[in-house]
Amino acid sequence: MGLISFAFTAQAEINLQGKFEQGALVRGHVPAGSTVKLNGEDVAITAKGEFAIGFEREAKAEQMLEVVYPSGLTELKPLNIATKEYKIDRVTGISKKIMKPNPAAQERAAKDAKQTRAARNTFSEQTAFMQDFIWPVTGRISGVYGSQRVYNGKPGNPHYGVDVARPTGTVVVSPADGVITLAEPDMFYSGGTVIIDHGYGINSTFLHLSKIYAKVGDVVKQGQELAEIGATGRVTGPHLDWRLNWYQMRLDPVTVVPPMKEVLAAQKAAQ
Repeated sequence: MGLISFAFTAQAEINLQGKFEQGALVRGHVPAGSTVKLNGEDVAITAKGEFAIGFEREAKAEQMLEVVYPSGLTELKPLNIATKEYKIDRVTGISKKIMKPNPAAQERAAKDAKQTRAARNTFSEQTAFMQDFIWPVTGRISGVYGSQRVYNGKPGNPHYGVDVARPTGTVVVSPADGVITLAEPDMFYSGGTVIIDHGYGINSTFLHLSKIYAKVGDVVKQGQELAEIGATGRVTGPHLDWRLNWYQMRLDPVTVVPPMKEVLAAQKAAQ
């Protein structure tokens, strides 16, 4: 899958899978009954010893993982996080109306943001987050995680997802098992929006959908059809914006799936 696995040999009991870079989701396993902390903060762990951690867009290069084994032994593992350079675009001549929506629109956007934060903060004990994720749709990548635009000299919010450009009506599937925690057809910025809880703080968000099949509370399986791509909300054309979160921390979805080029090549070879 293009992911890198690390097994530390001091106790041969910590296994971490993922990319140690800014924006990455890393899954891990330790002996059942252990406790895990990242930089002094408790990390939720399954009964089998599985857990997930993430490194935000501007994550510090030096981080510390602490594991306390059932025996009481404590092991400290320094983690070196690779920094990334993000694409920055500068745009001028943007009208004030676009730069700052009217008060009614701002109020609506604030309400939407509150809903999405609540959905992302869901904690459940399902372990779908440990699955090998698949792309919810395949195609040309038109936007990448971490990129940012500077409008009239003022930095905008970074882009926290990966965009896949496909026509309106293209079906979107679930990248892993989970439960639908939000399904809204018309949010101000994101248009049709769906959030899936994969367990232990990991969730996927899909934006700009034209049609939503699933509803809140639905249990979904990997590969199940969820919605259709659209151009709803504040966009210039049809595409899927897929986002990955560890609670409120925004991560890069491409860190948990095979490279798109490999997937498209495999699809072509299978035809």
